[in-house]
Amino acid sequence: MRFMVIERFRGPESVRAVYQRFREQGRLMPDGLSYVESWIEPTFHRCFLLAECNDARLIQEWVLRWHDLIDFEVLPVVGSKETAELVAGS
Repeated sequence: MRFMVIERFRGPESVRAVYQRFREQGRLMPDGLSYVESWIEPTFHRCFLLAECNDARLIQEWVLRWHDLIDFEVLPVVGSKETAELVAGS
């Protein structure tokens, strides 16, 4: 299953701390949770991250590793191609 994760940084100091932790420790995703792609707003307010896993608890575990610096919104998503195939078949 895919998830769109919207990360909201808590100001400029949070952005610096996030990138420092990332440089030192990596993405901190548990085994079974895969990073697909991410995009950062030019203003550094939000990051949009696409991840995949078969167990939503892995997302929860990952969020707990970053919740001191980032506010998260996690949305399950289905790709446009898969959705078009579903709609065409109904």
